[in-house]
Amino acid sequence: MQLRPRPMFEAADLGVRLVQRCALDLLRTAGPVYAVCVLLALALMPVAPWLPALVLWWLKPWLDRTVLFVLSRSVFSRDTRPADLWSAARSVWWQGLLGSLSLRRLSPWRTFTAPAVQLEGLQGAALRKRKAQLRQGHQGSALALSWGFWHLETALCLGLPALAVWLVPGDLSLAPLQWLSGADDLRASLVFTGAYALAVALVEPFFVGAGFAMYLNRRVELEAWDVEQSLRHAFAPA
Repeated sequence: MQLRPRPMFEAADLGVRLVQRCALDLLRTAGPVYAVCVLLALALMPVAPWLPALVLWWLKPWLDRTVLFVLSRSVFSRDTRPADLWSAARSVWWQGLLGSLSLRRLSPWRTFTAPAVQLEGLQGAALRKRKAQLRQGHQGSALALSWGFWHLETALCLGLPALAVWLVPGDLSLAPLQWLSGADDLRASLVFTGAYALAVALVEPFFVGAGFAMYLNRRVELEAWDVEQSLRHAFAPA
């Protein structure tokens, strides 16, 4: 991944390519974490049919941390395995978690500023100052990123259940709809929670990657970070 000043949406596109490049690392490292969360969320379905989807939605910032950990290592051409995640679990999963799941949960630019918490380890006034510095002049780009990925996720949530109807041949095409129309709340919730979980699994890594690349691009603009990293590589001990 070559770091240089770019337009913010070009940087977001580079983040999508970064996710594609380290897809295997994400699958073997972030995949099991997400699968466990989905199973735990589904276990709450007897409590309330809508609760599993809400839990998955609320836990997104925590789930994003594993993805960001993998991507941050991939930038430096480092592979990530479950053992690497486990050894860094305390800093990856728990550092600043309360704020991520409370005040910052509804932030429209959370993936753009999340690296300041997880990778820079900032808190309090230092974090607020850093986030304001990152957003300065780029809030619109970060907001548009969130808006676009939200629409993509919503389209998948609605489209995946419809896919079952479209793929059923002939007169049987109404069978899935009839099955759902006669279903109780638990059955219908299971279908749509499964669709939501799959949509999040497909979309969220790219959302995190795009936000992370925008963050790196901002670091390049503010601090000539690309020059700093090039010098580190040039003068690294053999």
